[in-house]
Amino acid sequence: MQLTVIITAVLVGLLGIWALWFTIVDRAVILRQLVAGAVVELALLAQVVVGLVAQAQGHRAADPWTFWGYVITALFLLPVAAAWAFADRSRWSSVVLLVACVALLAMQARVWQVWTA
Repeated sequence: MQLTVIITAVLVGLLGIWALWFTIVDRAVILRQLVAGAVVELALLAQVVVGLVAQAQGHRAADPWTFWGYVITALFLLPVAAAWAFADRSRWSSVVLLVACVALLAMQARVWQVWTA
């Protein structure tokens, strides 16, 4: 599980840096960023699968409700940000994507803490 959290956090961080750059230069989100968001979403789905397999094998998070709350919420955050970015073709779409990435990084930190506690 820890490897998937690290990989996901790195991917989210890279996407966040890209969104930050677009925010600074006053540009809207582009299709390549949404594709990168889809890659992050696949990593989040892999996290769900790894968490389910680990639980089936007997490993439990310190607080399963908190763990699954963060994991499931993280799954919905990027699609909402992507829909907003697709609908809003201004600089604010980059800001929305950046905020989603920051929130996902915080969620990944909490998933790590809850899983390893």
